[in-house]
Amino acid sequence: MTEAPSSRVDVDQALLGGGTYRSLGEQRLSDTEERFERGRRTTGLFLAPIVTLIFLALPLDLPPSQQTLGGLLLGVIVLWVTEPVPIPIGGLIGVSLIVIMGVAPAADVLAPFGSSTVFTFIGAFILAQAMLRHGLARRFAFRVLSLPGVGRTTARVIVAFGVITCLLSAFVSNTATVAMLLPTALGILAVIAKLMQDRGLAGEGFDPTRLRVGAALMLMLAYGASVGGLLTPVGSPPNLIGRGLIEEATGTRISFAQWMAVAAPICLGMFVILALVLLLLNKPEIRRIEGVEEYVAAERARLGKLSRAERNTLVAFAVTVTLWIVPGIVALVAGNDSAVYETVSGRLNEGVVAVFGASLLFLLPTDWGRREFTLNWSDAARIDWGTIVLFGTGIIFGSLLDDTGLAETIGTSSAGALGLAGTFAITAFAVVLAIVISETTSNTASAAVVVPIIIPIAVAAGIDPLVPALAATFAASFGFMLPVSTPQNAVVYGSGVVPITTMIRSGVSFDVLGAILILLLLPLMIALVGIGG
Repeated sequence: MTEAPSSRVDVDQALLGGGTYRSLGEQRLSDTEERFERGRRTTGLFLAPIVTLIFLALPLDLPPSQQTLGGLLLGVIVLWVTEPVPIPIGGLIGVSLIVIMGVAPAADVLAPFGSSTVFTFIGAFILAQAMLRHGLARRFAFRVLSLPGVGRTTARVIVAFGVITCLLSAFVSNTATVAMLLPTALGILAVIAKLMQDRGLAGEGFDPTRLRVGAALMLMLAYGASVGGLLTPVGSPPNLIGRGLIEEATGTRISFAQWMAVAAPICLGMFVILALVLLLLNKPEIRRIEGVEEYVAAERARLGKLSRAERNTLVAFAVTVTLWIVPGIVALVAGNDSAVYETVSGRLNEGVVAVFGASLLFLLPTDWGRREFTLNWSDAARIDWGTIVLFGTGIIFGSLLDDTGLAETIGTSSAGALGLAGTFAITAFAVVLAIVISETTSNTASAAVVVPIIIPIAVAAGIDPLVPALAATFAASFGFMLPVSTPQNAVVYGSGVVPITTMIRSGVSFDVLGAILILLLLPLMIALVGIGG
């Protein structure tokens, strides 16, 4: 029986603006879920300081700054996983203690908040807010759902959306890809949630932000971008960093075509695993969505022509996407080591482009006579500032792991303790180390830290460092457990649709299976393509 109109949840309002960091009283939970959440959060409140203090008290042969940073990072990870306080606040607590306990001066610690990635978030979230507010995201969602055969089952919708994400992220930055597709993903989720309401599948306490199908769709967006980003050297910053470090250390130049030849089978295998993991662990509430073609056609007809606000939003979005894509096109034509590419990519920095595109929303009028524009500041102020703060703190921890030398200490001491010898053992260590570090820092920081550690370890063992170093480069993009692991994780977490426990469960599964795939397939593909000899 369909819900009465008075009890019907406003899906659009529930999804607009995100409610990521909600207290227990702000969520609709069953008694069992509430008991679990209360226990998880209470445990974290006491466990975080205990873990930090124990680590600080251990008689480790580490410089004081490294031991203090390690203890604080462990405590913050506990706060992130158990959520006794909102996740951004957990990061800020750690950042504050870093300065108070003398790990680094405040000016150095807080500098990463000026990172271009932070500004990418700000600009992209403002664009997404406009697309949601004016209904453009809904139009895009209906366009995806109207593709032949796609809209018949939720699994097809999720897989098709993942394919689109992967292809785009191969040439556009992962963060930009997720930012531009997030509104469409939310629009698709809104359509599915309303279909559930119309068919009487949304009972009392229906919360569209806690649907398994929504979590699967959002995680497909985040993880699919990471998978697609591996396909080309320009698909993700870790690729360029690892490629450059490998060339510098070994003299081996990996061409664009060689990279794609090695990465394509790995990306394909990863995507198949990703689809299976997400659909099995986050089984959609409804499998078949019969009649969706008729529903979509009727809704598209009801939407009518684009409004002035929608056209303006589309212009701002198109300008932003075009400027994001231009550096990739230049790299394809002139090469990513050319002076032209360096100039263009430097000036069309993705963070600068994002805030420029968002600024257009405040310049394009909807009613010039009344001086009304596409977006006003009260709309923009409702973006998820918590996610922006969260990722800023993640960048801080990543830079300090490098600056204090803690990451290098972890890598070299672990390799020495394990007595690594042989290509497979060092490659496995490289993959595990890259994934572990990328879980608590950005994937870019992981590549910049791990690859320089792995190359000398391989050389000292008397083996060619190409395979271990390239494996570390690929694995650096495998931070899937926490919102802070990659920018795209942070973006989708900011939607309020993916609980932290769901991200951890899905991320761990994909981390393990993806690592195995890299270990088995990467050496084989390097040999087949003939890189390095």
